[in-house]
Amino acid sequence: MPIFDNPFDPDSHLGHGCSCGRHRSQAAHDQASASPHPQGEEALTDRLVETAVVQAFFPTDVSRRRFLSTVGAGTALAAISTLFPLGAAKALAKEIKGPLEKKQLKIGFVPITCATPIIMAGPMGFYAKQGLEVSLIKTAGWAVVRDKIINHEYDASHMLSPMPLAMSMGLGSKPLAVDVAAIENINGQAITMHIKHKDRRDPRQWKGMRFGIPFDYSIHNLLLRYYLAEHGVDPDKDVELRILPPPDMVANLRAGNIDGFLGPEPFNQRAVYEGMAYIHTLSRDIWDGHPCCAFGVSESFARENPHTFAALFRSIVAATEYAHKPQNRPAIIDAIAPANYLNQPKPVLQQVMTGRFADGLGNVRNVPDRVDFAPFPAQSMAVWILTQLKRWGYIKGDVNYRQIAEQVFLATDARKRMAEMGYTAPASNYSKYVIMGKSFDPANPVAYVNSFKIRRT
Repeated sequence: MPIFDNPFDPDSHLGHGCSCGRHRSQAAHDQASASPHPQGEEALTDRLVETAVVQAFFPTDVSRRRFLSTVGAGTALAAISTLFPLGAAKALAKEIKGPLEKKQLKIGFVPITCATPIIMAGPMGFYAKQGLEVSLIKTAGWAVVRDKIINHEYDASHMLSPMPLAMSMGLGSKPLAVDVAAIENINGQAITMHIKHKDRRDPRQWKGMRFGIPFDYSIHNLLLRYYLAEHGVDPDKDVELRILPPPDMVANLRAGNIDGFLGPEPFNQRAVYEGMAYIHTLSRDIWDGHPCCAFGVSESFARENPHTFAALFRSIVAATEYAHKPQNRPAIIDAIAPANYLNQPKPVLQQVMTGRFADGLGNVRNVPDRVDFAPFPAQSMAVWILTQLKRWGYIKGDVNYRQIAEQVFLATDARKRMAEMGYTAPASNYSKYVIMGKSFDPANPVAYVNSFKIRRT
């Protein structure tokens, strides 16, 4: 007979005989406490969860024995699993129980407001609360971030949301399976034009211009291409797109190397602050609620360090949910403004983070959701990104949109973890969107790609 009674055995008299109610006698309890479970710690954890759940469903001994004797242990488990996420509860119990495999971590970030949760989690104590010792490493640009992750120099990193998809598929680099554990921010970008173009606000007048974007595999590139094409401007034939690290965009605009850029904050507002530019279009006015940056980690790191990965997730999501609340923004600005993080004037960050800002044309606008923070990595977001990578020729051949989205954007996992933390995630992994008046249904990605007049495929 095993040391621990089977909670599904109707003859085990669960609830009698010992101090914890799980053994036939106090002697069996004492023996179990002193001896390792013959099937290992994971099996023991499974059994503890099963016991707790069965007791929750059948709180009295009589009802529990009657049910188990009628249907049997296997059928009982199967029936309960249809009503309660038993597998998820077991995994979570092991996750919480286990020690951190690695406490000292290196996490990269590019100094933009999209990285706010990852950055603020350091000085505001979100990592430390989970037992992590994190070194936040300021990184010049996205190609460097990609290479640092590929070479395992960073344990995790702030990434552009299309980057994990591209890296997992081997687009622009050797393939490396990378997971999107959480989205960092939504909205928070803009098309910013040099002030000399203040009388050329119709995008149809932009042919021949040069625009900065931070990376090929960026939401900025995809949104700018989408916006131009919707106005009849071919982004590959009618304009020139130049890849520039975000911190270099303002200097290049000032020097006349570019006419405008679709870039991350705070550099749109910084260009206005310095008197050389105006904000033409907020990215939320192209696609309200679009993803921008993400918290990315290699699949191998998550697999080899499950408890550390879980602690990282809790740190980032707690910080993201904190940043979502407007009343917390002043303290966050104080935390992220210093030179070792964003190195930006507080008035610039205040305009970005509060949504009350000067647009460079003499107006003060009030757009509270100019930037927001929402962690759920919806797989429909990934499908849309893939459709645009396909549309513009970054992806060759057929694409299994759903399979790739579900491999990289860990929506189901995020929902489970968020629920345990007391946060509510969307009920579905897939949503429909409206982007510049055009509907996107993630169930029909091929038809969506083929619906565009200007495309490379």
